[in-house]
Amino acid sequence: MRIMRVKTTLVSTNRIHAMGHRPLLVVQDTPGGARSVAVDAVGCIPGDWVICVGSSAARDAAGARDYPSDLTIVGIIDHWNPEGA
Repeated sequence: MRIMRVKTTLVSTNRIHAMGHRPLLVVQDTPGGARSVAVDAVGCIPGDWVICVGSSAARDAAGARDYPSDLTIVGIIDHWNPEGA
């Protein structure tokens, strides 16, 4: 699992059928770090700190073992201080 922050929504109008209509979000683990695309399984908004899972856990969390996802958001963090203070 990884803690990441939702940056923005990602609009993709041309998708393979297996992806369905699940929302896609751009997430980032550290400010200025690499951005990734995650399937939103819980209903996040930009600015939320979230818990993401990858690999086969991402496919299961997105709804099916054959779902084409490598990163899925599985929880919204209510309180998080990234500085650790």
